[in-house]
Amino acid sequence: MPKVLYLYGGWPGHFPYEIAAWARGLYEELSFDVEESTDIFTLDRDLKAYDLIVIGWNNAVTTETLTASQEKHLLEAVESGTGLVGWHGAGAAFRSSLRYHMLLGGSFLEHPTGEGFPHPYTVNVTDNEHPVSAGVNDFPVASEQYYMETSPGIHVLAETTFDGNPMPWLKGQKSPVAWVRNWGEGRVFYHSIGHDTSNLQDPNIRRLTKQGLAWACRQTQLSK
Repeated sequence: MPKVLYLYGGWPGHFPYEIAAWARGLYEELSFDVEESTDIFTLDRDLKAYDLIVIGWNNAVTTETLTASQEKHLLEAVESGTGLVGWHGAGAAFRSSLRYHMLLGGSFLEHPTGEGFPHPYTVNVTDNEHPVSAGVNDFPVASEQYYMETSPGIHVLAETTFDGNPMPWLKGQKSPVAWVRNWGEGRVFYHSIGHDTSNLQDPNIRRLTKQGLAWACRQTQLSK
């Protein structure tokens, strides 16, 4: 049974407690042994005993960061083989921690149509062969459409195309929505969906997230 640390909380605008209730269903289906924490200082310790760390933390301002100790323990755990998974606000968390964003593989820069605006867009799967995205079809979302800055080391699984509203110079440009990467011995998975729970019951989003959790902690057998 994979041992998982789930850190969530922070800024309430990303509905971390509602998202946590949704995530618990996935953990149960995957038979994870989950330790939950809403205390950022839980990262101030040796984390290498966990098979997976899930980041559901949300920051309100760009100056928020990890302490040197928290950053060190998180990176050391992943380098040694602990998996890391994050979604939506994890790409905007700890904005001043550059090494955290190197580890995650990207950083949120903007949502062109505005904070919290349910902008309709399509997520296009670009790799149907990877274990995380296998069986996931293109799907519509009505939520914040994240404009991401990403590492050259990521492997993109899904992307979105901007329609140019309200920035016409972005029309036709693409931004990654979901990716994986390796960091030392650890596996990392991120997707940018999940501002609130309104889109999370889509079977494609559930499958993508569930398979990402399983892959990151090297769990090969998935529940149906």
